[in-house]
Amino acid sequence: MDHRYIVVEGPIGVGKTSLVNALATRFGGRVVLEVVEENPFLASFYQDRQKFAFQTQLFFLLSRFKQQQELFQRDLFSNLTISDYLFAKDRIFACLTLDPNELALYDRVFEALGTRVARPDLVIYLQARIDVLLARIKKRGREFERKFDVQYLEELCKAYNEFFFHYSETPLLVINTSDIDFVNNEADLENLFQVIHRHKRGVQHYIPLASRK
Repeated sequence: MDHRYIVVEGPIGVGKTSLVNALATRFGGRVVLEVVEENPFLASFYQDRQKFAFQTQLFFLLSRFKQQQELFQRDLFSNLTISDYLFAKDRIFACLTLDPNELALYDRVFEALGTRVARPDLVIYLQARIDVLLARIKKRGREFERKFDVQYLEELCKAYNEFFFHYSETPLLVINTSDIDFVNNEADLENLFQVIHRHKRGVQHYIPLASRK
């Protein structure tokens, strides 16, 4: 594997962490996962998005920045590092949840921190249909996601697509995972490994063939 720092991105439930762990096992990489359950405001946010959006978003921003700084301190490029989030994606969520005044304040913090994080060698953007995402969210059984807002998920997917349509900072591999099961199907996973290993520059869209049942 030529890449030293790979990021796997995508909306909630798309399989980011599963792919990160699989890549780390296959290529011997170090795993960096975003802090989700440790956010003390997240459960309240899913109950009342407007009231708890700013606290939730600021906690995520600062905790992710702290992780990024630790990557620098541990010599990021000494071995393969694979993460399940892109620091810049934090603003996708902020734009969806914050009011204009909150967003203006958030942006001041984001802009001060964003230039001080590592840039990936490759970003893998996972996509899936809404029904597939909802099924995966339900299957993983997180308590705070039990009554998940479908409209919010639809808005989030749209925002992700918009963000990565304009993304050009690093090589980008876009993979539609709606009709495959790389967690339980070895052939699907092996196909993804091959595509990821070959992608070196520019933008590539990969739509895998459906799993054979």
